[in-house]
Amino acid sequence: MQNDAMPQSLVQIYLHLVFSTKNRKPFLKDPDLRAEMHAYLGGVCRNLPCPALIVGGTEDHVHLLCRYSQNMTVANLLRELKRSSSLWIKEQSARSQEFYWQRGYGAFSISPSHIKDLTTYIQNQETHHRKISFQEEFREICRKYGVEIDERYVWD
Repeated sequence: MQNDAMPQSLVQIYLHLVFSTKNRKPFLKDPDLRAEMHAYLGGVCRNLPCPALIVGGTEDHVHLLCRYSQNMTVANLLRELKRSSSLWIKEQSARSQEFYWQRGYGAFSISPSHIKDLTTYIQNQETHHRKISFQEEFREICRKYGVEIDERYVWD
């Protein structure tokens, strides 16, 4: 007997995305603007569709945990997040006309069993960064995931 059911492609991949403002300038210092940026990035994710579980960060960088779509490349996801949010923030005020994201990013796969811990980590970014810089944090994240970085190219 032949099975006429359509084959399924089931994907559940979670990504931890990290990227900073160009040269880590504190463009997101204003808490209200930062919250709006995080909400905007969450909306971009939802529309792609790569729904964000949480978006957080500080005045100079963003952490984003999302469920990754099987129909998009990581590079395209980051390109669209940065492109559309840069356009959006420049429309918000004259002070934001010089806003740019760094060219690079970090994208790390996350086990579903680590989602709760990562969510807490992202929620506590402001407290965390009273003790550690973005560069130190990014080095730690890369070490944790076994990713080697070349310091000559990772910061812009």
